[in-house]
Amino acid sequence: MVPRGWGETFAGVGRAMLDAVLPPLCLGCNEIVGAPGTLCAACWQGFAFISEPHCACCGYPFDEDLGPGALCGACLAHLPRYRRARAALAYDDRSRRLVLPFKHGDRTDIARAFGGWMARAGAELLASADLVAPVPLHWRRLLVRRYNQAALLARVLAREANREAGPESGAHQVVPDLLRRRRWTGSQAGLKARERRSNVRQAFDVHPRWRARAAGKTVLLVDDVLTTGATVEACTRALERAGVRHVDVLTLARVVRPAV
Repeated sequence: MVPRGWGETFAGVGRAMLDAVLPPLCLGCNEIVGAPGTLCAACWQGFAFISEPHCACCGYPFDEDLGPGALCGACLAHLPRYRRARAALAYDDRSRRLVLPFKHGDRTDIARAFGGWMARAGAELLASADLVAPVPLHWRRLLVRRYNQAALLARVLAREANREAGPESGAHQVVPDLLRRRRWTGSQAGLKARERRSNVRQAFDVHPRWRARAAGKTVLLVDDVLTTGATVEACTRALERAGVRHVDVLTLARVVRPAV
């Protein structure tokens, strides 16, 4: 039997040996950093991480503090179906260089870093979540890509949250197949907001095996990028039809359009 604590010791030694041969590189610029899956100081300052003040509902960042419970113009005009949404990063030219390789280029190794950022950005949402579920891919898209990037984020996010909370708190359960994408919707890229909403209408449902378990619960819906919100709104409708009490949304990044 291996003495208690030796597993971590061996892992640390192995990590040190690997770092000596292949030193960890910054996710943003490939400069050598102290730990795998991190950013150097210059890149950290260059990324637009989202923090307060922001819209109390959708998490859109504000230039100044408008007080507790303040809503952005979009939410004042049309309140989303989901309860709250948060994102770790603004989706811009710099963050796009990380998100796209993760989404389309098999860079699944950076999911761990992304999950840590999201756990910090969505700590309040995680605290009230009963179930964590990714936005699903259609089986045709999954066959080509071989992985669902939202499912990877959901798993890492829950693991990071459980590690931070400690063993005395309840574990966050990830349900990868809570939602199903019932029909092929193609890519949303290039579509206007109204076209996106029409494209994903009635595209999702809750898997029958989870309907009873999800009823009355709070679900944290996880995705990579929040653009117009059409996809997460469609998912929220499907969850509400199954009796889910609240839906919160947590994404790695969100589009932040400049004021005009």
